[in-house]
Amino acid sequence: MDKIFRVNMTNLTASVEDVPSKWAGLGGRALTSTIVSDEVDPACHALGKNNKLVFAPGLLSGTAAANSGRMSCGAKSPLTGTIKESNAGGTTAQQFARMGIKALIIEGLPKEDKFYSLNVTVEGVTISEESELIGKGNFAVIEALDAKFGKKVGVMTIGQAGEAKMTAANISVKDPDSKIRSHGRGGMGAVMGSKKIKYITIDATGAPGVKIADPEKFKAASRVFSKAILDHPVSGEGLATYGTNVLVNILNEAGGLPTRNFTYGQFDEHDKISGETMHDTIVERGGKPKHGCHAGCIIQCSQVYNDKDGKYVTSGFEYETIWGMGADCCVNDLDQIAEADSIMDDIGIDSIETVVMFGVAMEAGILPFGDGEGILRLLREEIGKATPLGRILGGGAGSVGRAYGVTRVPVVKNQGIPAYDPRSVKGIGITYATSTMGADHTAGYTIATNILNVGGFVDPLKKEGQVELSRNLQIATAAIDSTGMCIFIAFPALDIPECLPALIDMINARFGIELTGDDVTNLGKSVLKTERAFNIGAGFTNKDDRLPEFFSEPVAPHNAVWDFSDDEIDEFWNF
Repeated sequence: MDKIFRVNMTNLTASVEDVPSKWAGLGGRALTSTIVSDEVDPACHALGKNNKLVFAPGLLSGTAAANSGRMSCGAKSPLTGTIKESNAGGTTAQQFARMGIKALIIEGLPKEDKFYSLNVTVEGVTISEESELIGKGNFAVIEALDAKFGKKVGVMTIGQAGEAKMTAANISVKDPDSKIRSHGRGGMGAVMGSKKIKYITIDATGAPGVKIADPEKFKAASRVFSKAILDHPVSGEGLATYGTNVLVNILNEAGGLPTRNFTYGQFDEHDKISGETMHDTIVERGGKPKHGCHAGCIIQCSQVYNDKDGKYVTSGFEYETIWGMGADCCVNDLDQIAEADSIMDDIGIDSIETVVMFGVAMEAGILPFGDGEGILRLLREEIGKATPLGRILGGGAGSVGRAYGVTRVPVVKNQGIPAYDPRSVKGIGITYATSTMGADHTAGYTIATNILNVGGFVDPLKKEGQVELSRNLQIATAAIDSTGMCIFIAFPALDIPECLPALIDMINARFGIELTGDDVTNLGKSVLKTERAFNIGAGFTNKDDRLPEFFSEPVAPHNAVWDFSDDEIDEFWNF
C-alpha cells in the first residue's frame, strides 16, 4: 500500500501517512502540483517556512515500462514566484515507487543554523545532522556516499549554489552510473538549501516492488510502446545518434538559433558546436555516444564526453547548454562548453538558466562575447564560491539584467528563455508566454511540429495555429509528466497511432482501471488549471503571460518579429 512520507524540519520529525483519496489516482507532476496547491500558501516566501518541497514518482515509475524513470519535484519557485515542477532521471523515481512511497513532503525550516541529511528507507525517514560534506560539490558528495553506503543507494544532493540559496540552483540526482542528472530550472536547489538539507539518500532494501494488476496486458502494451519509440526517426534514430544537440544545425538553418543574446537567429560557427561534431568527437576520444539517464531508457540520448586525453568530462551534454554557451555567448569551443557543463553539475546550478544569464552578462559588459575561459572563471571563482558577484550571477538572467541595467533580458516570469527564438519559431513563443512555470520549452514543445514535422506541420513563421498547437502540447505534456515518462515519448505519440493507446493500456494494466484517451487529456487540463490557480493566488495575471518587448525587433535572417496581440495570447486559456 502506497504511503506519504512527511518530514518536518522545524521539529526534526518524520512520519508515514496514508494517501488521501484526492491524491490516490495521481502521480508525478499531477501529484506534486496538487500537493503544493493544497498545502502551500501561494503568497508565501519561496525560501521561507511555509513553502514545501515535494518529490513524487510517476504513475508508471518502478515498472518495466520503457523510459518511465522520471521523478517529479515540486515547490513554489524562488526564481519565478510561480508553482514549479521539475523532473529528472536517475534512480530515485524507480526506488520510490518500488518502496511504496507515493510522495515525500518536506516542510518547515530548522531552528538552528545546521545542515542535515535525510535517509529514506521502506520504514520511513531518518534525519541526521551533517557537517562533513558541507561546502562540497556534487561529485564529491556522490563519491563519498557511494563509498559509505554502496552504489545501489540513491542520492539527491545540492552543491554550493543550493547551500547559498541561489535562485538558479539545482537538486542533483545520481544516475545508475553515479553520474549527475538534475532537477533543473526554477531553483529547487535553493528550496532544499533553505530547509538546510545537504543530501537525501534512498535505500530501497526490502522494497516490496510494484504490483501490476494485469501482468499479461501490461507486457503486451509495453512491447507495442517500446517498438513505437524505437521505430520513430526522432526518438529511435536522431536522438540516439546525436543526442538533443542534433538540433543545432537544424535550428540554425531555420533561423531560430538565438545568437549573441538573441540578437541574431543564426551562428556563423554552428558547425563547431553541432551534434554531428559532438558525436564524432565523442567517438574519436573513446567516449559513449549513447547513454541512458535512468534504467530502462531505450532512447539513450545522453552520452559520455571525454577530453582530448580520453578523460571523462561530462555526461548528459544537452542542446540547451551547448546552444546557450555556444551560439548565445558566441563560444565555438565544445571542450570549453563541456568543462562548463561539468562545473555547473558540480556546483549544482541550472545549466539552462546559467547560460542564458551569461548572454545577458556579456551584454552588460561583464565579459566579452566569445570569452569561454571567462565563463569558466566566473563559474569557479564567483558562483562556486558564492561571492557577491557570484550571487548576482547565480540568481539567473533576470538578476543580472536588473543589477546591470540591461534591457535585452530574455526571460518570462523571470525565468530564462532557452534555445529557440520565439520570433522565428512562433509556437514556442506561445509556450514561453503562457507556461505556468516561466519560460520553459519542455512545457509544450512546439519545435516538434514547427520544425521537425512531427504530428503534422505548423509554419513556424506564421501566427496561424500556434496557440492551439501550444495548448494541445501543454495539456499532453502535463499528463506525460504525471506518468513518470520521458517527454521524448511525445515524438512517437504524435506520429505512431499505436503509441498513445499502448501508454494508456499500461496505466490501466498497472492499476486495474479503465482510463480512456479523454481521461488522460482531462488530467492534463486539470494539472494546468491547478497550477494556474496557484499562480493567480500568488499575484500573477494574464499580463505576466508576455514576452519581453525587445522581441518586437526583427531578427535575421527572416526579419521575423513577435507579433501576437495580448488577446491572441490570452486565448490560450480558453479550454
